[in-house]
Amino acid sequence: MISIGLLGCGRIGQVHAGSIARMENARLVAVADALPEAAQQLCNSSGAEIRTADDIIGASDIDAVIVATPTTLHYDQIHALASAGKAIFCEKPIDLSSDRAAECMAIVTKAGVPFMTAFNRRFDPHFAHLQAQLADGAIGDAELLVITSRDPSPPPLSYIRQSGGLFRDMMIHDFDMARFILGEDPVEIYAAGACLVDPDIGANGDIDSAMVTLKTASGKLCQINNSRRATYGYDQRVEVHGSKGMLQVSNQVENLVTRAGPAGFASAPNQLFFLERYEAAYLAELSSFVDCLNAGTAPLPSIADGVAAQRMADAAALSFSTGKPVKLTVS
Repeated sequence: MISIGLLGCGRIGQVHAGSIARMENARLVAVADALPEAAQQLCNSSGAEIRTADDIIGASDIDAVIVATPTTLHYDQIHALASAGKAIFCEKPIDLSSDRAAECMAIVTKAGVPFMTAFNRRFDPHFAHLQAQLADGAIGDAELLVITSRDPSPPPLSYIRQSGGLFRDMMIHDFDMARFILGEDPVEIYAAGACLVDPDIGANGDIDSAMVTLKTASGKLCQINNSRRATYGYDQRVEVHGSKGMLQVSNQVENLVTRAGPAGFASAPNQLFFLERYEAAYLAELSSFVDCLNAGTAPLPSIADGVAAQRMADAAALSFSTGKPVKLTVS
């Protein structure tokens, strides 16, 4: 039985607490949050104790800690957890700076503690099946990968101001998916972006719409497109074109009922947002982390995967600011 502590009782912390409640080989021992009411609410629903972050980090009765705090706190908490010998499950991004994320990787490697970067989309059963089919040669050699990721509506401006920007906050998931699906690191990136949804996002120094092209050493191409607004709902699609065919994951809808009439065919709307769309993935990723701890194997995605995605995000931001392609080495 793996005993887990949770730092951060916000929306994603609540998701992870719910996943632990469904697992037979892990238990949530203690939670911490800067907002006492958030910690109390999760304590009431999970039965875990409320402790300070420092107490959780140094606790002798806790094997692993989930880092679900704001990104600005990750660096110090990862260093403290590594020094305390705790296994770490960290939400993305590791840090808003790839250099500081690399410093976290160095301390984690030196301490020899297990570390998983929480790129949950790798554990989505549909995306995972596509990647497995591609690896098995179902469509021959991959040539073109298209990743579409569009949110139903923009986050609050208060979130935009501290997010690190669209490339580091939103598209970082897609950067990891590109590496996961293609099995290769990109060597070149070109990014274009604009503020087309909300001018206040631009006034706060960010963009809300972006397209990025990646190229690998073998010549494979990946196009990623993001938008902070999709009027038809959460849009999550992947398509791989290969030498012998195509693999595709379509959006997941609320139900499979189709209605037909004089106006044509109508289907259910897309699942509302990421909590609904990736519910199974959140459970699968945390289960994988706990299984690795029990088996003594290294969790994946690793901290190196987190750093690689962050380096891609930094390169995309540089390409956008200069208007030029950027050569990169991510691992």
